[in-house]
Amino acid sequence: MKMKYTLYSFLFILIALCNSCQVKKPVDTTEAKVYKTENIMVLVVDGPRYSETWGDSTHRYIPHMANDLAKSGIICSNFYNDGFTYTSSGHAALCTGYKQQLENTKGSQLPDYPSYFQYYLKKTNKPASDAWIITSKDKLAMLANCNDAEWKDKYNPSINCGNNGQGSGYRNDLKTFQEIKNVLSADHPHMLLVNFKEPDGAGHANDWNKYLKGIVETDSLVWEIWKYIQTDIYYKDKTTLFVTNDHGRHLDGWKDGFVSHGDDCEGCRHINLFAYGPDFKSGIILDKTYAQVDLTATIAELAGLKMPYGQGKVIKELFK
Repeated sequence: MKMKYTLYSFLFILIALCNSCQVKKPVDTTEAKVYKTENIMVLVVDGPRYSETWGDSTHRYIPHMANDLAKSGIICSNFYNDGFTYTSSGHAALCTGYKQQLENTKGSQLPDYPSYFQYYLKKTNKPASDAWIITSKDKLAMLANCNDAEWKDKYNPSINCGNNGQGSGYRNDLKTFQEIKNVLSADHPHMLLVNFKEPDGAGHANDWNKYLKGIVETDSLVWEIWKYIQTDIYYKDKTTLFVTNDHGRHLDGWKDGFVSHGDDCEGCRHINLFAYGPDFKSGIILDKTYAQVDLTATIAELAGLKMPYGQGKVIKELFK
């Protein structure tokens, strides 16, 4: 009996010693960064070439962006679509942070992975009206959902796309602008993504003058949204704004020039990015190379979101 108690005592001491020798994992005391940004808006101008926008030293077609907005934010002069240079794929990369080739005609194929809209709505438990996708092209309604089994048909943002949703056809950018103003006034969403279809439509129609006019007109619409942000109590000093493109177009002398896009040429890949917000620097030009998925990672950083499928990195040089 004495031998038995001695054995138990020995085992008890051995277990205690082993437990005391285990390496304890350090406690993560890192706190998420707190930013002044409360609202994030992404304005996508569909399909202008860099050569007619920031690449033109006169900036004749983007006077508001160059003369009124640039001094308040950051111009990224080496920003790229390094994935698939089509409308559906370019927008999906901006929303999901993942480069994927998607059906580009009807918007019939959903992205594989959730967008930052879905991550945001799940995290905040806000209603769909707190996040909006408003686009001139109806096919971009597909951005509100994804194929991932855990996310499909869940946490979907509100959409206002084309004439009346998927399959309804494209609408005029001025109509889209009016819808944007209505939504901002009524719902005050914290998340917004916009698509203006010109100059892409005019480019595909081989109408050079209308293509240039489309760039000028979208520049004016971006300026109007900027002014709205500066004067509205819900958005002033609390909103980060990005202005970018989904893709560019072929350069002159390559294939059919400005009429088309869709390959890996410099004209299709080199696009614009303007960034403005209370957490960003201002009045500078950033020449380091970044891509669309990096913009998504930056949005996730500002909103405190974890996007495990994202392929990008945060554009740290934007921040103060």
